[in-house]
This record gives sequence, C-alpha cells and structure tokens, in this order.
Amino acid sequence: MNTAPAVNEFDEKGCYTYRKICAVTLPVLLSMLMEHIIGMTDTAFLGRVSEVALGASALGTVYFLAFFVLGAGFSFGAQILIARRNGQKDYSNIGPICYAGGFFLAVFSILLMFLLKYFSPVILPYMIRSEEICKATMEYLNWRIYGLFFAFISAMFRAFYVGIANTGILTYSSIAMVLVNILLNYALIFGKYGMPEMGIAGAALASSIAEAVSMICYIAYSLKFIDLKKYGFHTFSAFFNPSILQKVFSTSFWMMLQSFCSVSVWFFFFIAVERLGERSLAVINLARTLSTLPFIIIHAFATTTNSLVSNLIGENRSSQVWRLIRKFIFAAFLTVFPLLLLYALFPEYAVRIYTDNKELIQVSTNVVYVMCIAGFIQIGTFILFNAVSGTGAVKTTVFIECISLILYVIFVWLIIIRNRPTPAVAWSAEILYQASTALMCLLFLLSGKWKNKKI
Repeated sequence: MNTAPAVNEFDEKGCYTYRKICAVTLPVLLSMLMEHIIGMTDTAFLGRVSEVALGASALGTVYFLAFFVLGAGFSFGAQILIARRNGQKDYSNIGPICYAGGFFLAVFSILLMFLLKYFSPVILPYMIRSEEICKATMEYLNWRIYGLFFAFISAMFRAFYVGIANTGILTYSSIAMVLVNILLNYALIFGKYGMPEMGIAGAALASSIAEAVSMICYIAYSLKFIDLKKYGFHTFSAFFNPSILQKVFSTSFWMMLQSFCSVSVWFFFFIAVERLGERSLAVINLARTLSTLPFIIIHAFATTTNSLVSNLIGENRSSQVWRLIRKFIFAAFLTVFPLLLLYALFPEYAVRIYTDNKELIQVSTNVVYVMCIAGFIQIGTFILFNAVSGTGAVKTTVFIECISLILYVIFVWLIIIRNRPTPAVAWSAEILYQASTALMCLLFLLSGKWKNKKI
C-alpha cells in the first residue's frame, strides 16, 4: 500500500506545489539529518578524546566516503530511472530496477571491503605524514569499512522511496540508526555499560552497527507496507537480468564517477590541510562538521529536485521544470539562510558544541565566516546541479563536475600546499568550487538541450 500523504500536487500552471515539495522533502531532510548526526556525534565525542582522534576521524570519514559515494552514485542513477518510470506510471518496471541495482551493490560492497581491508594500510602511510594520525585513521577504518554493505543496500532502498515520492520511511529508519549510534558511541568510545574502551575504533564500530539497523528497518517496512506486486517486486528474475542491469548502469556509471571524483578530491583537500599541522586539520574538521547541518538541508532539497524534475519530464510537463527549480531555490534559501546567519553572528558558540578546547574555538572563528559564504552559494549550486541530473543529462553533470574539480585541485595545490595558508583561506576553495559549478549548470539549463533527453 502507498502510505505517502495525500497532497494537492500541482498548481494552476501544472508545476508541483510548495506543499508537495515540502511533503516529499521533509522526510528526506529528516533522514539525511539523522544520518549526518552520526558524523556529528563522532566529532562531538572524539573532540573530547584528543586532537589526533578528531583529525583522524575527519580523514577516515572522508576516505570512507570516497568509496561509499560509488554505491550512493549508483543508487542515485537508479533513482533517476525510478522517478522517470513513476512519472510515466510504468510501476511494474520499478521493482526490476531495484533488484538489479541491489544485487550489483551487494556484490560491489563486498569487493570494496576486501580491497580496502588489505590495501589501505599500504596506501595511507604515503598520504598522511603524521604517524599518530595515520595509525588512528587505520584504527577507525578497520571497523568502519564493514558498514559499506549495509550502507549500499540502504542507499538502494532510499532511491526507491525518493523515486516514487513516498519518503516517510526515511525518517523512521534514520531515527533508529542515530539512536543506536549515539548509544554505542558513548559505550564503545569511553568503555561504558560494560563495553570495551575502544576510542576512535569504537566510533567506527558504532557507525557500522547503526547502518545495519537502518537496513533492517527498510526491509521490514517494505515487506509490510509496500504493494510488491504493483511495483514488480513479485518476480526475482531481474536479479540476473543483464539488460536491466545494463540500463541502470548506463545511467548510474556517470553518477558513480562524478561522486567518486568529487569526494576523492575532497580527501586530497584534507591531505593537503594535514600538512599544515594537527591543529589546522582539527580546525577544518570542526568547520566540516558545522557545515553538515546546512549541507544536509540543501542536499535534501536538491535530492527532491532531482526526483521531481524527472517525474515532471516523465509526465510530459517539461515546460514547468524552471518554475520548479525556482521554487526549490526559494524554499531552500528560506530554510538555510537563518542557520547560516546564526553561525556568522555566534561562531564561537557554534564551535563550542563540538569541542571544549578554548584555543581550537578561538582559531576556528574565521573559518566559520568563510564556511557561511560558501554555504550561501551552495544553495543554488546543489539545486541546479541536481536539476541537470534529473533531466537525465548525467554525462553533462560529470563534465561540469570535472571542470570544477580541476579548478579546485589547482587552488589546493597553489594556495594550500605551496603557500601553507590559514584554515580560513584553505576553506575558501569551497567558494571557488560552488560558484564555478553553479555557473555551468545554469548555462546548460538555459540552453534547453535537456528537453528531449530520453532515458
């Protein structure tokens, strides 16, 4: 059965209403908020352990993300197809897409876990100069990589529910994941409730177990509340259907490539910052964690933009795509701007949430200001970028991403590695990336080349 709330979907011009936008976006937002609280919780706890643990968790998290986004990118490509079929009311072909995608992600995650387990100890010492941070990063990754399997499967479930615009389960699954993570973080990092005191490794193990809980929630909800026959889940032949997998992969490959390149370059940024010293790395990790909340709000609106743009095109309402984009930018701005303003007005209080180190708090203030400027630009960037991918022009998104990342790498090399600036100047690389991406996305959408794209 479909448990999505009944809302008035279209306005007088045939575009999705703000009510529909909020009805789909809010559960996605709550889901992402809950998931990112995992990283925020890790930082809050590890910030009270040591600066080494704080910096190592940043490197370990971004390194893990560089591989997680391969699965997330694949599921995001599948989401575009699911949303298009949903808009076309071709429901029976949605299940086979999910089966083929889920099978691929399960196998792929196991392969990645094996590779990371045996090759990370060889690669990381060449990237991380500090022996202490490198050792702590490996302690984190030794447990964190086991979460890949559960995270990949959950990503496929999320693609299905966002694609069909029935997103309520995302909230419940994520709440369960966060509650488990907070409890286990406290128990495993500090050795409470009879648990071993594992330090940074405990944070990683807690996150992996929490992701397993999330996956179980998705499975249980789907079996109880989803009309499996309606969406084509009653046949298992799609697990081994090469033609369906090829169709999904042809769209998803470019999303995987784009996501991997993006996070890999971000890892390069953190490696560059690590060369500025343990203090600078800790400051940047605090800025990264503070930027998480505005980021996930923007990301939630952007993810819904992708789905609803694809649905609109599937319903032959392409003329309303620009109107929908403007609505999303306006709604995201109203939501995010007050938060960025609070950060800018009270930076020390914001940083104090994650550390009680007075010196760290003092030197982090300027980074917060730069982070707020980048966050403001990010509102338009993410929505425009996801609108482009929602049209099915996934190769274009990769091209745009590559150009922006080249500029980003040049900045990191010339400004951070060669000139060793303050953390605030280092974070300004985000402004360059966001602005260049937004400009190219805007030019593509204005060109109208996406209107006849078939997927």
